[in-house]
Amino acid sequence: MTSPISGLSAVSGLSSVNGVSGVSGAGGVAGTSDAEKVSGPNSDFASMLSQGLESVQASQSNASDLAVQVANGTLQDPAQYTMAATEASLGLQLTMAIRNKAVEAFQEIMRMQA
Repeated sequence: MTSPISGLSAVSGLSSVNGVSGVSGAGGVAGTSDAEKVSGPNSDFASMLSQGLESVQASQSNASDLAVQVANGTLQDPAQYTMAATEASLGLQLTMAIRNKAVEAFQEIMRMQA
C-alpha cells in the first residue's frame, strides 16, 4: 500500500508512494545540475534546492502517470491518483512560496543598497 505522509518529507516528494520514490527516475530539471559544480558553503543549499525541484518534478510526473492509468481503467484504486495529485499540488505550492519569499528578499536587499 502507501506509506504514511509525515512532515515536509511528504510535501517535498521524498516519501515513497506505492514503492516509487519521489526522486528516483527523475531526469533532473536541466540535465546535469549546477549544484554539482558549486563548491563551498553554498553547495549544500544548492544541492538541496536542486533535489527539491527534482522531487517536485517527479511527484508531478507520478501524478500524471496515475491520471493516465485512471483514464485507461487500469488503476485498481483511484485514491492512489488522488493522493499523488494532492502531493504534487502541495509540492508546487511549497515551491512557489519559496520562490516568492526569495524574490521578496532580493527586492528588500536591492532597496537597502539604493
